[in-house]
Amino acid sequence: MGTMIQRHKLEEADYRGERFADWHTDVKGNNDLLVLTQPQIIRDIHAQYLEAGADIIETNTFNATTISMSDYEMQALSAEINLAAARLAREVADEYSTPEKPRFVAGVLGPTSKTASISPDVNDPGYRNIKFDELVAAYVESTHALIEGGADIILVETIFDTLNAKAALFAVEQVFDELGQRLPIMISGTITDASGRTLSGQTTEAFYYSLRHVKPIAFGLNCALGPDLLRQYVNDMSDVAECAVSAHPNAGLPNEFGEYDMDAEEMAGHIAEWAQSGLLNIVGGCCGTTPEHIKALLEVTQNQAPRTIPQLPVRMRLSGLEPFVA
Repeated sequence: MGTMIQRHKLEEADYRGERFADWHTDVKGNNDLLVLTQPQIIRDIHAQYLEAGADIIETNTFNATTISMSDYEMQALSAEINLAAARLAREVADEYSTPEKPRFVAGVLGPTSKTASISPDVNDPGYRNIKFDELVAAYVESTHALIEGGADIILVETIFDTLNAKAALFAVEQVFDELGQRLPIMISGTITDASGRTLSGQTTEAFYYSLRHVKPIAFGLNCALGPDLLRQYVNDMSDVAECAVSAHPNAGLPNEFGEYDMDAEEMAGHIAEWAQSGLLNIVGGCCGTTPEHIKALLEVTQNQAPRTIPQLPVRMRLSGLEPFVA
């Protein structure tokens, strides 16, 4: 979404639109706000990915929690933005859905601009700029709006801090209980660098075991790395996950201008090997990926069998033990 928005080269006035023409802070870069001020642009982006063959599109809500929106002093708009984004994605997905190929909307809960596990002050390692309960309250509001807007799935993605993700998933479960309904959950973490760990210090396996109790339909990795560098960690996830495995890597690493140079053909070559190796159930793209990338990924995966989801808990499967009833 961000990659496609950047192609429009929007300026401050474009982000503001008529409604926020006199807003007291700069809002350029607040991509989530565009569902209110430039909905046709967001609609067209969704449509381009669906036209390319995407089965799932994400709501434009990566930074739409009250916590992240406070960077623009727009936290009071959080619920409205989440609701509008979900409705917009729902409308476009429904236009492209057919009985043979239904299209789905993933309501996105991003990591927020703060972290509950790490101090932002190197001189005070015990300091935290956000509390667990504050994260929960923000995620509860966003989740309610995403569900009201018509999301099919709740996707907690780009997780760099597992404690933030625990707050998000606690909030999601709370909303499910309040509404008396459940949606499928997808979880996707971020390996931040060549250390093979998330920013809060977990390996892929540790990250999975920290959150597997939620019983998501899919567990995966996204962002930070391209498919060449991410492959080993997707393999690790595939080895342990007792559910579907997803991955949406970047189009390589950013160059000195912050742009992504891996084209659709090169990225599809990597993903074809992943599919042939049985690592994946769901695949897509993150930063730098365009509809052309998604079309290429579809072409190299559509005739490949998806990863086999284990029927027994992984520890039992690896040890040869069978479950029993006492």
